[in-house]
This record gives sequence, structure tokens and C-alpha cells, in this order.
Amino acid sequence: MSRFVYGVNPVLEALKAHPKDVVRVLVERGHEGRKSRGADRVAQVAADIGVRVEDVPHGDLAHRSRSGAHQGVGAELTQFRYAELEDVLSAIEGSALILVLDGVTDPQNLGALARSAAGALEHCPVARVTNLSRGLDLMKEQGIWTVALAADGDTELGQVDLTVPTALVLGSEGSGVRPLVRKTCDHVARIPMAGQLGSLNVAAAGAVALYEVLRQRGLARTSTH
Repeated sequence: MSRFVYGVNPVLEALKAHPKDVVRVLVERGHEGRKSRGADRVAQVAADIGVRVEDVPHGDLAHRSRSGAHQGVGAELTQFRYAELEDVLSAIEGSALILVLDGVTDPQNLGALARSAAGALEHCPVARVTNLSRGLDLMKEQGIWTVALAADGDTELGQVDLTVPTALVLGSEGSGVRPLVRKTCDHVARIPMAGQLGSLNVAAAGAVALYEVLRQRGLARTSTH
């Protein structure tokens, strides 16, 4: 089963990172029969590396992208190839950062988290596991500290040392991190919220948590100079 990506930057990233996985690029012309500048650029890049480019009728990409912001261009890719967790862990060097998703299935949230973590899924390995608690235990064996995010966490995220190899664990918006997974983690942290606001959705929480990791690691690097 093929997968579909859309938008100028996501398609360019796919062409750059994994050109052999791109089956074809689809370009849609506007109402006046013209392609956008971004679509022209994508078509040129695809043609230069030998990827087939096809024109599609107006409305085709809106249907394929479920009315997403396709910018007049999309691409069909071969089925996503998942990595093995053991291979991901064995390739880690230095201060590792792993984003662990427990039951997050909404495509928009998954896409937002991928962009926050690595810009696009084309640039980071993705592994699936059947037993997440066991997967977290494997990370611990590799010296990675596991931190679950929860609105009722024991401590604020900023008080957790994120300069060490870290796995951030986020749960679904409906049920959050599952109890057994939460119990397996070294820390359960919360993101402080002002006023009477409720908890952040998983995509926003992930973005904030990833920024805190970068902030702490940036400060740590600065203090060593």
C-alpha cells in the first residue's frame, strides 16, 4: 500500500531524503492552467533525479489530502518502512533524544510531532513495538532516562535534567500515558500552565517539551565554554 504526502516542503524532503521511495509526483494546475512557483520547483527537482511527474485535474489533490494545504503538489511513496527499536538504540551516540508516543493515532498530531522532532519523518527512524513497557526497559538498559508527560505529573518538566539521554513519552489526548507505561518511566513530569487553562493537546505538549530539551542542552553547552 502506497502512502501520500503533500505540500511543497514535505514533497521536497521526500525527494531529497529517500528519492527511491517516491513512486511519482503529482502536480495540479490552478484555475488559469498554471502551476504555482513551488509546484514548478518540485517538478523540476523530481525530473532532475528521474522521478515521474504527472499533471492531475483540479481538485484531485484536495481529495487525496482530505482538503489539506497541498500547495498544488503531492507525491505517492512506497509503504513506510519502520525501523527495529534495537537498531535505533544501537545507533545512538551522545545525548540521545527519543520521542515515544503511547496510543497517539491522530494523523494531524502525528504530523505535528514529527515536524517538531525532526522537520519530517524522512529524516528520523521510526520504530513500532508491541510492548511499550518492554521497549522503555530496553532504553533504560542503554542508559536512557524515560520521562512521561502528564497534567498531574510529580514535578515540573523544567526541573527534570533533560541534558542526559532522554526518552519523552506522550500519551493520547483521550487517555494520556497508560498506567503501566507511566509506572515504567523514571519521571512523570507536567508542563506548568498559567491561570485556569486545561492541559495542552499532545502536539502542543510535545512541541513545548522538545523546546525545553533544546533549551537545557543549549544552556549546558554554553556553560562549558
